[in-house]
This record gives sequence, structure tokens and C-alpha cells, in this order.
Amino acid sequence: MRRMRPIRRILVAVKDPAARSLPALGKAAQLARALGAELVLFQAIAAPLYLDGDISTLGDALVVAARNRRQECLAALERRARRLRRTGLAVTVSAEWDYPVYEAIIREAGRRSADLIVAERHAGRHLAASLLQITDWELLRRSTLPVLLIGPSGTYRRPVILTALDPEHSYDKPARLDVDIARTGAALATRLGGQLHALHAYVPLPLAAVARGTLLSAEDAARLQAQAAAAARVKLRRLLAKAGVRAARAHVIGRHPADAIEQLAAQTRSAIVVMGAIARSGLRRLLIGNTAERVLDHLPCDVLVVKPPRLPKPVPRARRGARYVGAQPSVPALA
Repeated sequence: MRRMRPIRRILVAVKDPAARSLPALGKAAQLARALGAELVLFQAIAAPLYLDGDISTLGDALVVAARNRRQECLAALERRARRLRRTGLAVTVSAEWDYPVYEAIIREAGRRSADLIVAERHAGRHLAASLLQITDWELLRRSTLPVLLIGPSGTYRRPVILTALDPEHSYDKPARLDVDIARTGAALATRLGGQLHALHAYVPLPLAAVARGTLLSAEDAARLQAQAAAAARVKLRRLLAKAGVRAARAHVIGRHPADAIEQLAAQTRSAIVVMGAIARSGLRRLLIGNTAERVLDHLPCDVLVVKPPRLPKPVPRARRGARYVGAQPSVPALA
């Protein structure tokens, strides 16, 4: 089997280091052990500092308050890191004043030369996610790195890894992306001691047959559907062969991709669904469409989104620093 892109450093976005449960951190640690990767625990400090008095008169007190808050975050992250180091992992910590959170995470991942971002999945529905700038959704759209979104609990125990593949290369998706998805899923299944499944959601009745304006008999419809299923199986086998993936349990389902993914993930009790994002020319961020949005809202398992190569830089390089709120309107300050 050919290898996936190497993952040597994993950035874990930590919302609250003092939280009782941090499933993203636990699963990232499992991946780091399996892949021989280093962990970076990162907290984006995005909430404003609320200060007494007029901001313009506080002077050095602003810098001191921001520095103290950052040190508190670093100390909490360090406590988590020490426990992981005792298990043999290489772990570093980082906390920075920056906002919005998704931009801060992407910036830090770039500075740390990370190969994968691991973050918790938004607990609620992704209604108008792009308008509300929900962190996990924006990470999927804007990060040039693969993003693994972690559900509320659990650990990986002989996990089923489900790869959602598209041999048709819909929406001008590059063929290389599906190869990367297949290899990534296969590598994770091998390293985590799990089982690999591959899915191709296809159109069960060709549009050309419906567009002729004549009613199809039941026999003709069944024949066309059987032909479509057979063609889908051939295309999926060819894609897996091109990726050098041999151990996959291959499935073809004649449904919308989001529905097919949800159906098979439930049937196989998948722990991770690996899927891809696509990029539109002329836009500076990823468009992953309603398939990913529906998957995020309906799948109980984790979702790993693999990105196409050569994406544009998604966010400005410079940190935004801290924000302060006092007697005068909120203003940004130096980090």
C-alpha cells in the first residue's frame, strides 16, 4: 500500500485546558502514538479583557493583564502536556491572544508547520454556519491542512474507518484528492488496528434516461439501475487500485452522498469518516457544500476532511492580538 502524506506534527485546538473531559486531546494523543507524531496543544485566547476605568489611561496595566491571562492558559496547557509526556509523547504548548478562533488556529498551525489540525466539533446544528462563522465549519472551509473534527466522547478501539470517495470527480474535484482520501483512510486503519471501508455514492438512474421524455418500464429501470451499480463498482475498484489500497471493504450506494455516508457509517459503526473538500477557482476559501454540513449534523462519529494540494493562503499571517473592554468602546491592543 502506498503511503499517505506524512503527519509529523498535530496541532490540537484546546478550548478550555481545565475542562473535565477533552476528547479531542485524548484522540489526538492516540493518533500521535500511532503515527509517531509530535503534539502541539494550542489555546486561542479570543475573549475580550474587561477592565475597570478608561482604557486610554490604563497604560502598562493592559499589557500586564494580557500577559497574566496568557501565562494562566500556558500553565493549564502545561499540566495537560506533562501527563502526556509521561506516556512517551513529545508535546509542546502554546497560547496566543488572537481572534477569531478559527483564524488563530490556522495561523498557529502554519507557524508550527503542523500537518493536521484536531478540534472539537460544534455541539449544535450548523444552520447558517458560514454566516455565524462557527469555528469547526470555518476550519473546514479555510484551512489548507487536513482537519479532524472530534465528537463528544470515546477513544479509538479497533476503529472502522470509512472513506467517502468520488471516482466521478464531481464539481471538478481533482483526481489526486480521492487518492489521498483512500490512502489516508487506509493508513489510519492500519496504524490504529482498525478496519477500512470505502464508499462510492452514485446516481442510480442516469439523468439521460429520465430526460428522454418517455416513461421507463419497470424492467428497463431495473436494468439501468443494475448497470449503474455495476459501473460504480468498477470505478471504485479502479480508484482503490490507483491509490494502492487493497484491504478496503468496498460499497456502492445509489443515494445522495450525505445520505449514503450517514447510512453506511451507521451500518458499520464507523469511528472516523474521511472525506474531501473542493476549491473553486477565484475564491480564497474552500467550498465543501451541503454534503459536509449535513454530515456534521447527522454523524455521531469523527470527521476527517482532506484538502486538495496547492490551496491559496486562507488567513492573514499577523495575529490580531488582545481586545479590551472598559469605560470606552472596545479597541484592539498589541498582543
